[in-house]
Amino acid sequence: MNHNNLKKLFSVPVIVAALGYFVDIYDLLLFSIVRRPSLISLGVPEDQLLNQGEYLLRVQMTGLLVGGLIWGIMGDKRGRLSVLFGSIIMYSLANIANGFVVTVDQYAILRFIAGVGLAGELGAGVTLVAETLPPNLRGYGTTIIATVGLMGAVLANFVSKIFDWQTAYFIGGGLGLLLLLARVSVFESGIFLETKVKNVQRGNFFQLFTNWDRFIRFTGCIFIGLPIWFAIGILITFSPEFSSVLGITGSVSAGDAVMFSYLGLAAGDLTSGTTSQIARSRKKVVAIFIFLTLGFVLLYLFPPFHTATFFYFTCFCVGFGIGYWALFVTIAAEQFGTNLRSTVATSVPNFIRGTVVPLTLLFKFLRETITAATADEKQGIIYGALIVGVFTILVAFAALRVIDETFGRDLNFIEE
Repeated sequence: MNHNNLKKLFSVPVIVAALGYFVDIYDLLLFSIVRRPSLISLGVPEDQLLNQGEYLLRVQMTGLLVGGLIWGIMGDKRGRLSVLFGSIIMYSLANIANGFVVTVDQYAILRFIAGVGLAGELGAGVTLVAETLPPNLRGYGTTIIATVGLMGAVLANFVSKIFDWQTAYFIGGGLGLLLLLARVSVFESGIFLETKVKNVQRGNFFQLFTNWDRFIRFTGCIFIGLPIWFAIGILITFSPEFSSVLGITGSVSAGDAVMFSYLGLAAGDLTSGTTSQIARSRKKVVAIFIFLTLGFVLLYLFPPFHTATFFYFTCFCVGFGIGYWALFVTIAAEQFGTNLRSTVATSVPNFIRGTVVPLTLLFKFLRETITAATADEKQGIIYGALIVGVFTILVAFAALRVIDETFGRDLNFIEE
């Protein structure tokens, strides 16, 4: 890669978007890491930690779902930068407030607000970078955003080990507010400004449902990411509970499981993004990684070794398998015209995050049903998760077939 391309690739929008996603992931995953200690300190009994944790996770993900719509539409109507500023202020203040909660209900309200704020960061950043980089560098740019951003989970884990859970939330909110200073130097997308001058209808979410082709592309973009948040929202978030029923020897912490899975996710994103550029295809690489995810989910649920070290290794492997997150978001941004691009690129990843709500409910139903039928809680948890995981993978493969190959596509077009 020549000097000129490197200069474009490591431009201000790419760097700031990457740092923004870093803080986004820190705050998003912090709840999964401090779930148990925070709920215990709020007086939740041991036998209710899983149910209350699932409840708060569903509330947070519902906030992401709502925020995905709000910020996506605003990004097309008012511009990409307005979303980058507005979303980070909301989730930073909400996370600072999280450190002051004294009841589960207060916790739930603030996780919802934080979820709404967190929803805007990735989509707006990817849209801005996709529209400012040339087609031959676009995939590398979004790969940098994802790889750097996912390291936020590693920082969240280290912070949670050094400080109490309240301070960890304060640090996350403070990092977000500091990031606002860097945002001042970011410029708006030229492609968006051209569309704005033409007075084209922008950010009409319902436009995605008035045309069959658009609807199929939109839903296809959502469902190819389904295995990603099954893995994160169920297997990794509730890793202490899984390690218990799997008979893992030694202590397993949610923070370490999140950290190792996100190290794998970052490695996967770097690999899938680079491979996509070399192979000149998005879809082929996504298909390979969905296959890998299936294999690693089986390894996680039916481990040949039962040490904590091997369990963390399987968490890394699961993370690597779902490491097509950057490609997933890039595909969503490339599928649609400028007047709907932010709406889709912001709503799609958050719709996927929001699927944690029905997926955890389905997991709860299946594990309780299987447990009742077999009188074995271990069978209920393992096979309940297996059924949900295989379902998400089958749906992802079906969705991949209906979306367009978008590698190298010129993004200067609008949806009529």
